[in-house]
Amino acid sequence: MTLQIQGYYAILDVKGSSLDLAAACRHASELLAARPCCLQLRAKQLSLAAMCELGRALRPLCTEHRVPLCVNDRLDVALAVAADVIHLGQNDLPLAEVLRVRRAAHAESLVVGVSTHALDQAKAAAAGGADYIGFGPVFPTTTKSDADPVVGLAALQDVAAAAAIPVVAIGGITLDNVAAVARAGASAAAVIAAVDGAPDRTLAGRRIAQAFAAQNEAARTSRQVRT
Repeated sequence: MTLQIQGYYAILDVKGSSLDLAAACRHASELLAARPCCLQLRAKQLSLAAMCELGRALRPLCTEHRVPLCVNDRLDVALAVAADVIHLGQNDLPLAEVLRVRRAAHAESLVVGVSTHALDQAKAAAAGGADYIGFGPVFPTTTKSDADPVVGLAALQDVAAAAAIPVVAIGGITLDNVAAVARAGASAAAVIAAVDGAPDRTLAGRRIAQAFAAQNEAARTSRQVRT
């Protein structure tokens, strides 16, 4: 499945070490109904067996909605559940090793994303063969207890201008500040708390996507005026 990084990048953030499969799938369905560019499974405390069980359940849901499935951190789980994307943190399996395993597993279609927190990390990931990068936290966030220092919009703008691959902004992004994130040049925004805490998760996800669509339209109009 082709991954086009644009607009709303959904994350199913499973808390705790026990899995309520039915609840997680209902949650995922609400996110998928917003037609995000990707659905990432993030489950920091689940066992590998439970993460695989959930990944296998998400696979047909993502296929039905034509949304690529991403697994956070765990290359073994991504390969086991036939995910479309693996997303790596700075302390996960190194990018070069992931690309080597991808070749050995004949899984060349597996897209690789890398979380970055500074311009040099972003450049290194792009040069190393990442297909896209995450960058943040752009704003203060409560989703991660061990979050890196806030990078801000100016740093996001610098990374977006320097990167030859898509940039997914993450960290503290809300419906109120997502337009500024889009203006800074990010291709998409990964949003957890502002969507999960909304009365209508699907509508909130759509509003994230609409902020990027509006920015793209404004950029097209500006180019037409200049020419």
